[in-house]
Amino acid sequence: MSGAHQTQSGVPTLVVVAGVPGTGKSAVAEVVAGLTRASVLGHDWAMSALRPYPALQRALDHMEPPGHRTVGWAIVTTLAREQLRSGRSVVVDGVARAPELALCREAARCESARMVVISTSCSDRGLHRSRIEGRQRLIPDWYELTWEHVEQSLADWEPPDGADLSLDASDRWEANVSRIRELLGAP
Repeated sequence: MSGAHQTQSGVPTLVVVAGVPGTGKSAVAEVVAGLTRASVLGHDWAMSALRPYPALQRALDHMEPPGHRTVGWAIVTTLAREQLRSGRSVVVDGVARAPELALCREAARCESARMVVISTSCSDRGLHRSRIEGRQRLIPDWYELTWEHVEQSLADWEPPDGADLSLDASDRWEANVSRIRELLGAP
């Protein structure tokens, strides 16, 4: 690594870790952050700051397209741009679909940064369900998802086109970390 907050190319990088809930996005984002010394910006963490305000929640509920997703990604990508502009790499953690990835690509382009997309999945449905039912993320003012929420996400989920790396939570964790290291050129 040539810089404390940059990838081996010396250019700040926006790493987007995308997948449905329970596929290891946050764990992968933390590994990437540790390897690149970058900060992680989580969509759910950003939106949790707005939950205590009922008027904002009502406004988000009535927006088209859905405001929670649109506003959350606008917040996260704006914060990411600030980090990239300062020459620091940043990791974004969220259920990024094609429109969100386009927003991230535009942010990276505007800040002359490199963009890397890591897609997460879990091919073992039983394992996936147990990961949701057994987890507690403890995000302030945020709720824990149910398996029913995840099934709704899975129904309309399309893995990112052209992801730089696709990881399956059913694979050994050590093997996935090794693939992340290889992608990032990390020791």
